[in-house]
Amino acid sequence: MAEVAPLNPEKIIKTLDRFKVKYILVGALAARLQGFPRMTADADITPAMDDENLKNLAKALQKMDARVLTEHLPQGLPFDCSAKNLKKAKIWNLVTSAGRLDIIFEPGGTSGYKDLIGGAKRFEAFGATLYVSSIQDIIRSKKVADRPQDRQDIIILNEILKRNT
Repeated sequence: MAEVAPLNPEKIIKTLDRFKVKYILVGALAARLQGFPRMTADADITPAMDDENLKNLAKALQKMDARVLTEHLPQGLPFDCSAKNLKKAKIWNLVTSAGRLDIIFEPGGTSGYKDLIGGAKRFEAFGATLYVSSIQDIIRSKKVADRPQDRQDIIILNEILKRNT
């Protein structure tokens, strides 16, 4: 990869599905599927932490030529994305052949996959079933992050919640 590929959610979702990765789509892309208007340049996922799932995730990442995102190398740094190595960090910011992909094992304000799956929304996309973090859980995470953009996003997300109830 000479430069970062544009975000291709279809390729990410199909690849994760092909390798039977259990995950929840979180962040702005998850919000966008539920009516949030802001665009995003990456996909964020929270995978299940069991060994089999992390092995499946590692295979999917290898298929997408995942590399560690760095400021100075747009193509990223190669790394051993084995299940064992994936466990060594709470967040992986990656570049792949399908664009930017962030793996966030414990989004702010949550304890990860097991915490989020109960409220997740089920979607069918590109021939795959995927689970998307609820608006309430996205708000919970953004409150903890508390960046200026997050505070603005929370206002919009609360309006989406009001409209949908």
